[in-house]
Amino acid sequence: MGAGHGHRLHRPGDTPVHRLPPHCKLVAVLCFVLAVVSTPREAMWAFGLYAVLLAAVAAVARIPPGFLLKRLLIEIPFVAFALLMPFVVPGGRTTVLGVSLSVPGLWDAWNILAKGTLGVAASVILASTTELRALLLGLQRLRLPPLLVQIASFMIRYGDVVTDEMRRMSIARRSRGFEARGVRHWGVLAASAGALFIRSYERGERVHLAMISRGYTGTMPVIDEVAASRAQWSSAAALPVCALAVCLLGWWTL
Repeated sequence: MGAGHGHRLHRPGDTPVHRLPPHCKLVAVLCFVLAVVSTPREAMWAFGLYAVLLAAVAAVARIPPGFLLKRLLIEIPFVAFALLMPFVVPGGRTTVLGVSLSVPGLWDAWNILAKGTLGVAASVILASTTELRALLLGLQRLRLPPLLVQIASFMIRYGDVVTDEMRRMSIARRSRGFEARGVRHWGVLAASAGALFIRSYERGERVHLAMISRGYTGTMPVIDEVAASRAQWSSAAALPVCALAVCLLGWWTL
């Protein structure tokens, strides 16, 4: 896969969670999310237990609460959508602080917020304890289609390149006295976006030709294999197994 690339989501460390093979953590997070999604929304206590489980994993991984909470802000658009549901979903009504709200809408909003927040938190913990390169190796180990793995790999590798190109274009505009202050400047920004697309496409073509000239045949070489022992699989399974138990108990208590 080549050299690893750092990312602001990753928090280096030497904890039991960091040392788990990436494919074990990927399977564990996927199974945990499936258990959360399968939990009935009426079992509100179950989501509290899921949060406790994630907090325990974060504590073992030595992830500060502030670090985790700051990165949960990515779900703000979903929070805004959920907050609208009590006002637009039809059904029975109830009054909260003098405001008439839809009962089904309140349940739907709770369902989205609870399950979405837990899913994002689990993903943030995974990204915080696993390097991006290791995640790609884990996906490859799990037999994900090679083409999808390569696309993800190139996105990670060249995302910073495109961002740096945008930064240089922004500096060039400012050095010529340009500042976007209104609608009349949208044309310049649109032209810049078009130029960025062309530059990125041309760079991609050059990179592809360089890869072919060096023997690229459609598959990327694997630098190392990440094996997992039975003990590591058992450790990774602790989270989804506990989540499954909570999910089953949630259905049983309805």
